[in-house]
Amino acid sequence: MEKFTPNLTAIEPYLDQLNAEGSTDLLLVGGATPRRRLDGNLEPIPGAKILSGPKITAFVRGLLTPEQRETFALHKDVDFALSWRETARLRCSAFVQRGETALAIRFIPQQIPTFDELGIPLALRKAAELPQGLVLVTGPTGVGKSTTLAAVIEKINETRAVAVLSIEDPIEFVHVDRRATILQREVGRDTPSFERALRASLREDPDVLLIGELRDMESMAIALTLAETGHLVFATLHTNDAPQAIDRLIDAFPEGRHDVVRSQIASTISLIASQRLVRRQNGGRTAAFEVLVGTPPVKNLIRDGRSNQIANLMRTGQRDGMCTLEMSLADLVRAKTVTLDEALSVSVHPNEVLQNLA
Repeated sequence: MEKFTPNLTAIEPYLDQLNAEGSTDLLLVGGATPRRRLDGNLEPIPGAKILSGPKITAFVRGLLTPEQRETFALHKDVDFALSWRETARLRCSAFVQRGETALAIRFIPQQIPTFDELGIPLALRKAAELPQGLVLVTGPTGVGKSTTLAAVIEKINETRAVAVLSIEDPIEFVHVDRRATILQREVGRDTPSFERALRASLREDPDVLLIGELRDMESMAIALTLAETGHLVFATLHTNDAPQAIDRLIDAFPEGRHDVVRSQIASTISLIASQRLVRRQNGGRTAAFEVLVGTPPVKNLIRDGRSNQIANLMRTGQRDGMCTLEMSLADLVRAKTVTLDEALSVSVHPNEVLQNLA
């Protein structure tokens, strides 16, 4: 099969600018000025000209393989990833809005950030040393969950002689084998579906498994099974906080299985981290983390169906590495990394931020 080479020429001026200024996203919509996301704000690119719908369609056709073009024609949207020079990975989504093609690109630097650069808390750093268990990173879209997990996987890569299998849609950060062997499967290119790749993972004997996203009951069931059978499983989940992740896992299953699933979670959960991005005082963004560690008291609450009481353990579990989002935000304010107003605007419980600062 002839290798496909995407034509990035038309969008390279935008990519150069994103790279130079540290922007994270590019959005091209017909009849509008190209926009980029800088420090969380989506703004027009200075000096850029308005693009027509047909021109964006031409851009997209140059980026898609023949198979991806068929998918786009059939479904009116397609997700894919590209490498740009040796500088970055591009996570792309082409879609139709108001009858015209649009393109959203997430700019992912080739260099995987370190724990220190990301401000990852100690308990999550230690997750890279676990022999087995389930580790979840949660939060809304676009808060850096994939980046956090890439840093953890890279630490495993540097320090452990294990096999790591990732299933991603699409692959964002590319890992080069160091001490570990890293196997990365991309949905659509290396496997026809996320579900098939997950089922196959049970036979591929990884020591560590990275699941790009727990999407449904099947993916959650396989993740729990792998963690139960001695694997270390990392995954992302879209929930607003760490305790909510427990309920999300349980509620994905029929009610008659809830007791069994609670028991599975209680026996496998090692850590849940939830994160948010906040603006730094001096520009750029940093992450605030909420951390739930799977201590025996936490496991007992899960097993007994009392996950609503977990937040109280998090407030008093600093010795075990736990903290609430509000405690993390207060630490960032105390360190003068973010302003109080920014911290309060991010928190669902702003009074708790103030209490932690008192």
